[in-house]
Amino acid sequence: MSTLFDPVQAGDLRLANRIVMAPLTRNRSPEAVPQEMTETYYAQRATAGLLISEATAISHQGQGYADVPGLYAPEQLLAWKRVTDAVHAQGGKIVTQLWHVGRVSHNELQPAGGQPVAPSAITAKTKTVLIKDGVPTFVDTSAPRALQLSELPGIVHDYERAARYAVQSAGFDGVEIHAANGYLLDQFLKTGSNHREDAYGGSIENRARLLIEVTRAVVQAVGGGRTGIRLSPVTPANDVIDTDPQPLFEYVLRELASLGLAYVHVIEGATGGPREIAERPFDYPALKAAYREAGGQGAWMVNNGYDKVLAEKALADGADLVAFGKAFISNPDLVRRLREDAPLNAWDKTTFYGGGAKGYIDYPALA
Repeated sequence: MSTLFDPVQAGDLRLANRIVMAPLTRNRSPEAVPQEMTETYYAQRATAGLLISEATAISHQGQGYADVPGLYAPEQLLAWKRVTDAVHAQGGKIVTQLWHVGRVSHNELQPAGGQPVAPSAITAKTKTVLIKDGVPTFVDTSAPRALQLSELPGIVHDYERAARYAVQSAGFDGVEIHAANGYLLDQFLKTGSNHREDAYGGSIENRARLLIEVTRAVVQAVGGGRTGIRLSPVTPANDVIDTDPQPLFEYVLRELASLGLAYVHVIEGATGGPREIAERPFDYPALKAAYREAGGQGAWMVNNGYDKVLAEKALADGADLVAFGKAFISNPDLVRRLREDAPLNAWDKTTFYGGGAKGYIDYPALA
């Protein structure tokens, strides 16, 4: 039986172990540019089999929170190249998470103070983060406008361009398409946020159309073996739900099975919350089976509330990779601590979002 510490192949990526650092938004990139301490932060955690960067905006329009990084301007790419070089110098592998937040944004964060965009003009009942007098402040999201049909090819192009920049200019080993947690692609997928009546709304096939077009474009740009995708079938994060997620997500993965993806990253249950939602049951083994039966070979990554015991059980049940989130914030040497069953540092929630080195690069490693 495979252990957390055995190597594994995920598409073109040969990973030293099966422990993945999940994408973790930290709001420490003013003007959307990663800082010097970002290099230290990721390099400290490079013993993970795979690092997935914090979600990174594919365009200015795609930004939804203050001080999150981007992948669309030269200074951003240069800064990310320093980060990836630092990770590679430690023998690590890192992919970036491609992000368009859609309606989960605020006018102050959008180009020229415009409205956020969405599949439909439905305001998300959720919060975003602005920096007020140097302090992260949670505020209501702004009312979005519905994307016009003519704008959707431009969205696809933004994903393709960001993927190409990430691999060819910024030095990432690959990319992960963020289609989870109530952001733009997830908004198109789910009935609660997509009320369109054109070719991108209504039926499962129509609601999945944008995600499939984006994934094909990204695969064409950087190769399927360097492309992963993140999905969250039932999480209510950012006020997005679907009335019947099982057939929706099985359809999505059957359609993506032929693209040769490196991995499929599935959030089980509510992101950062319960692993099972009684009112929205979901059959994750059936989801995986639909993907495999359609020919999908990508590594299967599980996520949400995993510790070492649950992770080892997941591997025994057929998972290939296990993502750990907040534990990596406070334990830069999490892989070693898991291997040695050493105690974990507690995290400081007050330093999760925004700030400087405190709570970012100052957590101690084992002696």
